[in-house]
Amino acid sequence: MKRTLSFLLIIACIGVCALGYTRGRSERIILGDERSDLYLPLLSGQRVALLSNQTGIIIAPDGSRQHVLDRLLSQGVNVTAIFSPEHGFRGTADAGELVCSDVDELTGIPILSLYSSHGANRPSEESMAQFDVLVVDIQDVGLRYYTYYITMCRLIEACGAYGKQVVILDRPNPNGHYVDGPTLDMSLRSGVGLLPIPVVHGLTLGELALMAQGEQWLDSAGNACRVNVVPCKHYTHHTHYDLPVAPSPNLPNMQAVYLYPSLCPFEGTIVSLGRGTDKPFQQYGHPRMSGKYTYCFTPTSMPGAKRPPREGEVCYGVDLSSLPYEQIWDEQINLSYVIDAYQCVMSGDSVPERFFTAFFDKLMGQTYVREMIADGADNQTIRARWQSDVQAFMEQRKPYLLYKE
Repeated sequence: MKRTLSFLLIIACIGVCALGYTRGRSERIILGDERSDLYLPLLSGQRVALLSNQTGIIIAPDGSRQHVLDRLLSQGVNVTAIFSPEHGFRGTADAGELVCSDVDELTGIPILSLYSSHGANRPSEESMAQFDVLVVDIQDVGLRYYTYYITMCRLIEACGAYGKQVVILDRPNPNGHYVDGPTLDMSLRSGVGLLPIPVVHGLTLGELALMAQGEQWLDSAGNACRVNVVPCKHYTHHTHYDLPVAPSPNLPNMQAVYLYPSLCPFEGTIVSLGRGTDKPFQQYGHPRMSGKYTYCFTPTSMPGAKRPPREGEVCYGVDLSSLPYEQIWDEQINLSYVIDAYQCVMSGDSVPERFFTAFFDKLMGQTYVREMIADGADNQTIRARWQSDVQAFMEQRKPYLLYKE
């Protein structure tokens, strides 16, 4: 019997290239989940768990859409469990929100949350007993503090410990055309930073998994786990790939995806970056910035941002929603926005006791970024500090690249 597509109602098309075509290229990118001739032999006769969410969509050349879960079932794959990452299987939960395990309504397959009260990213022994092979098909955005790669790495470690195999159906990295930012100081390792990599690492999930194992960054079981990567076709690290599905509630369009490296550091400050508005990660502001700016917005509670920072307060600041993509790409990580907000908020009378929270250092991966901003350094001076990190990582990652730089 033909199954109804279970994800149809929650998919938001966010790119102009919904069929997988890319800017300036004629070839359609073929995702790993489309290359069934490569992955079906690895799944034959196995009980399969799937790590995915609303982004696990396969778009045919005619524009029709099918979730990877439905594709696997239609191919006779024995899917016995589903793992859900941050934001849940349907991608609607707030950042860091606890997500309960559930059952997929149409298939009856159990959804095993990795963001429950039992501990983020750590599957239970009972969960691990339900499958033989883990299939990963999820859209990442290429940032060290975007947590999907952490979920994948933790599951690889668990699979290694329990003798399971992993098959990664690779997807392009929309921020894969550059590398930028300081490398994580491992003393700041956290739920938003697992590996000693720059803020923008430029790798696909498949490449990152291979590098994590090759550099022995996982635990002993994870480093020894058998991982198979089914690569994309017609993708390179020069490709600008428009996502056809929003990867998480507060990255609703490509503008937000591209600005994310520069605006996410505001999560570690008292400034709003637009959560609780129609332009999350596309603007920033604070009530104390009214002396410099007339543009304003007011964060409110809404799905995906139930308790946004500065909720109900009029925040004055900057709208970046119309900034040209080319300018964002050229600037890469632009700390001028944080510097601007710091200087506005921390000047005048009744200065707040703090601007930065402890989370800022965890996001940036180093303490010197915060210290230099507080000391009055400009964007270019701070960026110069991490260029050696970038160059060293570019060399270090070369053995693990699956796609042309």
